[in-house]
Amino acid sequence: MSDVKVLNEKMKRVEDVKIAYIGGGSRNWAWGFMSDLSKDEQISGTVRLYDIDKDAAKGNEIIGNRLTKREDTVGKWHYEAYESLAETLKGVDFVIVSILPGTFDEMESDVHTPERFGVYQSVGDTVGPGGLMRALRTVPMFVEIAEAIKEHAPDAWVINFTNPMTLCTRTLYEIFPEVKAFGNCHEVFGTQKLLASALHDMRGIENVKREEIKVNVFGINHFTWIDRASYNGIDLFPIYKEFVDKYYESGFEDGKTGNWMNDFFDSAQRVKFDLFKRYSLIAAAGDRHLAEFCPGLWYLKNPETVSDWKFALTPVSFRKTQQKDLFDKAQRLIADDEEFEIKETGEEGVRQMKALLGLNDLVTNVNLPNTGQIKNLPLGAIVETNALFQKNSVSPIGAGELPLPILSLVTPHVLNQEMTLQAALRVDKELAFKAFTNDPLMNIPLEEARITFEDMLENTKAYHCFCD
Repeated sequence: MSDVKVLNEKMKRVEDVKIAYIGGGSRNWAWGFMSDLSKDEQISGTVRLYDIDKDAAKGNEIIGNRLTKREDTVGKWHYEAYESLAETLKGVDFVIVSILPGTFDEMESDVHTPERFGVYQSVGDTVGPGGLMRALRTVPMFVEIAEAIKEHAPDAWVINFTNPMTLCTRTLYEIFPEVKAFGNCHEVFGTQKLLASALHDMRGIENVKREEIKVNVFGINHFTWIDRASYNGIDLFPIYKEFVDKYYESGFEDGKTGNWMNDFFDSAQRVKFDLFKRYSLIAAAGDRHLAEFCPGLWYLKNPETVSDWKFALTPVSFRKTQQKDLFDKAQRLIADDEEFEIKETGEEGVRQMKALLGLNDLVTNVNLPNTGQIKNLPLGAIVETNALFQKNSVSPIGAGELPLPILSLVTPHVLNQEMTLQAALRVDKELAFKAFTNDPLMNIPLEEARITFEDMLENTKAYHCFCD
């Protein structure tokens, strides 16, 4: 990290922090990051914005600097859009990566093309046929980013928000083994909130913050598990068991996030509850993600099965509408026809940066190479566990071994993701097809799998080199 910052010990402030934000053209994540920065008075500096959509980066520059001028913001940052990745990275302390690999047209093919042969996906960005196709586009992009970081910002901390989280983070380490990178995902936070709801519902304990729920986390991104959970010394597993028994059939909705039938991103937690009954551990991700890691006949056999489990198949048409709404909102914000709403996102990127700058210690879940924190998964694989953040240090916390029944579900995905990485790096089409057919959602004949694979490659050929 650079030494140009001024650390005021009395005020506990760090100034002149340099952040490179790669991506953000989709705006939602970038605006959330701006909002979190604006609410924190302990750090300040410059945010360099880089996006292949240069107009989007310039728009965020205007929005961010207008935010800094407001009297109700305590975190003061200068935002500047840059023309090149190299210039964006030179001398920065932190690199944020939040990109959309391709467009939603490509994602539409990822998610919906397999439906022709009865393969359904609720998200399509991590595993399944859609996750693999997305990875084939994303890995080359992350190769370029990793090489640029190695050349221009080798000492920077790199925080990845892009999916597929595991393969994006794994690519950074494959290309630049000395990179100081980790992947951030908020899925575990939702499970902590669910445990707080269980405390309220079953024991009448109110106003529990999710940070007060202490958990031991292990697994891989979007397929994480909790084997220990407590609140003020109270073991939450017996309470959660009662909670699951009470709501297993009906599902549980807390009234804060809407109704699963009206919200493509919501659920009634029934997949989580079913996995608890199967394995006696708490599955710590959203139902839409969890379902995609399990055999296809369990939760994603067809739309009727999905409806029975009370979650949603998120159509990409909805994401396209949402993208247009965000574009229109950006134009209003740029023109100062709408005021930027400052609100905490619940993400931990800013808290992590503060810990790395020496302002506090922090324990939270992140995605890092396995150095033994999960004893029975391959070394070097990207796994998700808790880690201790301190000044210029991220140390994974040993989480133990996955129970064998869960290990049997997780390990094939770890190996398949590694196969996908190697296929992308080597531009090996047949290796990619083997990974494609290995996925547990691909419960269809080989001929249909080949047709689906070739069509998906053709539909997304603008962003990969796999077509003949």
